[in-house]
Amino acid sequence: MTRTDETAPREAAPVAKLSMLTMTGMVVGSMVGAGVFSLPRRFAQETGVAGSLIAWSIAGVGMLMLAFVFQMLANRKPELDAGVYAYAKAGFGQFLGFFSAIGYWASAGMGLVFYWVFIMSTIGAVAPALGDGDSLLAIGISSIGLWGFFFLIRRGIKEAAVINRIVTVAKLVPIIVFILLCLFVLKPEVFAENWGGADYAGSLFDQVTGTMLVTVFVFLGVEGASVYSRHAKRRADVGKATILGFLSVFAIFASVTLVSYGVLPMGEIAQLRQPSMAGVLAAAVGPWGAWFVSIGLVVSVLGAYLAWSLMAAEVLFVAAKDNDMPRFLSRSNAADVPVPALLMTAIFVQVILVITYFSHDAFNLALDLTSALTLIPFFLVACYALKLVITRETYGDAPRGWGRETTIAVLATLYAAYLIFAAGVTFVLLSFIIYAPATVLFVMARREQGRRVFTGRELIIVAVAVIGAVTGIVALAAGWISI
Repeated sequence: MTRTDETAPREAAPVAKLSMLTMTGMVVGSMVGAGVFSLPRRFAQETGVAGSLIAWSIAGVGMLMLAFVFQMLANRKPELDAGVYAYAKAGFGQFLGFFSAIGYWASAGMGLVFYWVFIMSTIGAVAPALGDGDSLLAIGISSIGLWGFFFLIRRGIKEAAVINRIVTVAKLVPIIVFILLCLFVLKPEVFAENWGGADYAGSLFDQVTGTMLVTVFVFLGVEGASVYSRHAKRRADVGKATILGFLSVFAIFASVTLVSYGVLPMGEIAQLRQPSMAGVLAAAVGPWGAWFVSIGLVVSVLGAYLAWSLMAAEVLFVAAKDNDMPRFLSRSNAADVPVPALLMTAIFVQVILVITYFSHDAFNLALDLTSALTLIPFFLVACYALKLVITRETYGDAPRGWGRETTIAVLATLYAAYLIFAAGVTFVLLSFIIYAPATVLFVMARREQGRRVFTGRELIIVAVAVIGAVTGIVALAAGWISI
């Protein structure tokens, strides 16, 4: 980090080229993380088989529309790199683009914290000193792992991507084995008893509603291929990788949830220790099943950690290249790795890891903020797609797909808006607590360029963010909201 030749800006740094298979692995790797291993308990706490089928249908269609949006924008706007940030900026200006970049980056950072907490909590089942993943020993081990990954990724994005592809294959094996073994021992009578849900589940509407944010969390990463699209061998591969990765992961998530209902009554599944997949498989095949799943979880989370680290750093790097972040974040080394952006991500994760020691519930703190910080960036991406079809921009030479893409954009926008509504005011306020202080980076970038810091419209957005942040802090302090 101290060598100036490694972090100097490069006008023509060699860009590693990734195949569609590798980018598909990135999408799968970023989505199949800790979430899938917690699905049995999270769903059983809310709903039964019928509610699960409806919930996955809604989430599947909604997230598929978002995946189609990323595919559509990759084809319509191939010149835009780091999709989540670039699309928001192109559609709604620099400051909202900056907000989207910060939200996505902070969400990825919180996700990385969640991964370390979940790994330590899993190992804590046999090593009590690790507690629930937030003890001093757990934080110390997590910190060592954090900086180990930093130096690994620093060596080169192509090298890290190859490792991610290997890990993606390795971590899918225990999940697929889990599905097959549970199908083999599935008890039809138990599955039937779980059909309508337990007494505590409430109405079918309430059951389905209660699972929506869980599905959002596990699908985070669907935008994976678009984020580092500048590395693609062919731009058309970006959209294909997004759809192929989504469909593969959707089948896995739904299967893991449904087969669990054929092993144990949902009331018992709801009481299992996380990762609940371990408890389900242990009930199906014996104690070795818990060990098998726990090992798979560690491999899975480390794979997702690698993919999310790459995406987080890439967004900061591209935003800095576009003069929306301070110049120091636009530097990369000879291996085309944005080292300062990667370092800033690692520092953020390290700070939050320390904070988890003082948190009442580190697991849910990281999980909730990961989901909340991603909703607004996704909403802006969907709105940009809607804006393109309304204005018919880019459709002059290719109007044939306008009707289909209008339907996709409308459905994706409605779904993203519904998710923000379902999340509630609490998560919006928590997001503002991150967004408002981060505005300092935007101010630094504008001053470096000798430009006016905020336009009139941008100043209004800043004021809303600051008021939201102050309200969120007061609400937390007063106990009106909790994390």
